[in-house]
Amino acid sequence: MGSLADALEKALAIDGATGVAIVDFQQRRVLGALDRGSGLDMDKVAYGDSDVMRAKLYTLELLGYAPDSVEDILITLSEELHLIRPLPRLREGGIFIYLVLERDRTGSLDEIRRQLRAVEPLLEL
Repeated sequence: MGSLADALEKALAIDGATGVAIVDFQQRRVLGALDRGSGLDMDKVAYGDSDVMRAKLYTLELLGYAPDSVEDILITLSEELHLIRPLPRLREGGIFIYLVLERDRTGSLDEIRRQLRAVEPLLEL
C-alpha cells in the first residue's frame, strides 16, 4: 500500500493530465489534490461533482442498476476531459478520483482508465 500523495502523483503522471483530486462525495470535500495548470478550484470541483456522483447513483437506483456498475463518468469539454472514477474498494466511503486532462494531449481513454485503476491500490484512507 502507498499513500494519498503517491496516488495523486501517479494519476497526474497520466499523459495529458493537468489536475487530479481525491474526493469524498459524501462529505463534499477534497482529501488531496495536485494541479499542473488546470486552474480549477478543487474545492468547487469536490462540491459540484459530488452532486454529479450522487445524481448518477440515484438515477441508476431508479433504473434498477447496481451502484457499483459505474466505472467512470466522462465530461467532455471543448479543450478538456474531466473524468470521475468512483473507487470500488472505497465506494462505501464515497471516494472518487477526479482527473482533468487536456483534450489535445490525451491518448486512449481505455489506457487512461487502466492507469486510473492502477492508482486505487495506492490509496490508504
